[in-house]
Amino acid sequence: MRIFLTGATGFIGSALVPELIEAGHQVIGMTRSDAGAQALTAAGAEVHRGTLEDTDSLRSGAEKADAVIHLAFDHDFSRFVDNCEKDKRAIAALGSALAGSDRPLLLTSGTGIGSRDDGQPATEDVFNTKHPNPRIGSEMAGNALLEAGINVSAMRLPQVHNPFRQGLVTPLIEIMREKGVCAYVEDGRNRWPAGHLSDVVRLYRLAIEKGERGARYHAVGEEGVSAREITEALGRGLNLPVVSIAREEMQAYFGWMAMFAALDMPASSAQTQARLGWKPVGPTLISDLNEARYA
Repeated sequence: MRIFLTGATGFIGSALVPELIEAGHQVIGMTRSDAGAQALTAAGAEVHRGTLEDTDSLRSGAEKADAVIHLAFDHDFSRFVDNCEKDKRAIAALGSALAGSDRPLLLTSGTGIGSRDDGQPATEDVFNTKHPNPRIGSEMAGNALLEAGINVSAMRLPQVHNPFRQGLVTPLIEIMREKGVCAYVEDGRNRWPAGHLSDVVRLYRLAIEKGERGARYHAVGEEGVSAREITEALGRGLNLPVVSIAREEMQAYFGWMAMFAALDMPASSAQTQARLGWKPVGPTLISDLNEARYA
């Protein structure tokens, strides 16, 4: 297939490009920069100049492809709500280019959207319309396209990691370095799901090759790693003391990340594994944090 990939030079995208090419696909990678274009060319991908803000560039990229994987997202969390709205517009633009065909669009969301109200792990068959995370808008935009007859599915991501980057844990490291102490909230038993980068890109490939209209997939290797375990690993790596703080202290310590710091977000990938024959085999989050370089 000719696959149009947004976010092609990002953390996940730069690993997904060779995964797709090695499987025999042609990749049209979107980038806004000369450096990104050079990286895509070196990887064997076709370069498509564009940005999330330029919906015409999104449509033109999708129009020349057999399938679309939408990975790009603006991770400036100081403008998180605005960026989620921008993602909705991007998804609508990509979908409009696929109208009247069965060409698939695989969008990206978060596992929290599948959270239950009973504290059990999030699952693929749940779409929590009351979830407070503004990223829910991405799946709402996808649902609107589904209702219009467009072949849409969703990949829900946990904390995606390798020894160099670890999702929300990466900016958390900078917060802890600045504060001079590694903190978790109360007993630190709240959990974050995780998935190794190599497993995640393999799942994206399987989902675009074998995916079903309207399906939701969870790229989860570990259902939940406790905040305390994560913080203790960071304490070892940063050589900083580890402490518990009260909920009242979250905003002062975590800043913008306070919205995530105490969330209990376990997630299952059992349905995904059964549906696509995917088995996560990569290293755990803690093992990657133990291998990370903190200097």
